[in-house]
Amino acid sequence: MTIVPRWEWRTFGPGLDPAEARFRELDPERVEDSDEMYVLSTARDPSVKIRGGQMDVKTLQAVNDDGLEQWLPVLKASFPISDADVATVFQALGAPLPVLLRPAYSLEELERELIEPSGGLRAVNVHKHRAHYTVGGCMAELSEIRTDAGARTTIAVESPDADAVIAAVRDLGLASRENTCLPRGLKALEA
Repeated sequence: MTIVPRWEWRTFGPGLDPAEARFRELDPERVEDSDEMYVLSTARDPSVKIRGGQMDVKTLQAVNDDGLEQWLPVLKASFPISDADVATVFQALGAPLPVLLRPAYSLEELERELIEPSGGLRAVNVHKHRAHYTVGGCMAELSEIRTDAGARTTIAVESPDADAVIAAVRDLGLASRENTCLPRGLKALEA
């Protein structure tokens, strides 16, 4: 299977009323709640999350002139994850790889033995309530993310087609807002 990188754009509330009104005009294709864990790094901002018993890692490939970010999935693995997968996670996070004493790690072992003692990493539990839509041929979502530090509304638009993402962002009335990836948004919420 060929993995296609996607151009992504995201913003966080407040001040999302015009876009939220536009979403209310549409029927969501899917609404879901999930509990996830994100691993945040002081070194960089990859998307490293655990959801549904799987480690999911995306890395930033490029930023275009419009500020869109192109993300590429580099790992999707079920727990326990192999020591090679752990190395991929730490490389994506820009963190030194600790000495690995196991051939595979459960989520609990990964968090307790490798993430917590690292110094530059931290695990954040996130509850998401997401409504998924299609806007201008792009995947779009209106979400509330909640951590122990609070809650924030966020809107995301993504597609392999950068021009389509820009058009959808304009359609939602959000073109003047800054593009902020979810890991940076979580860091701001947790600050």
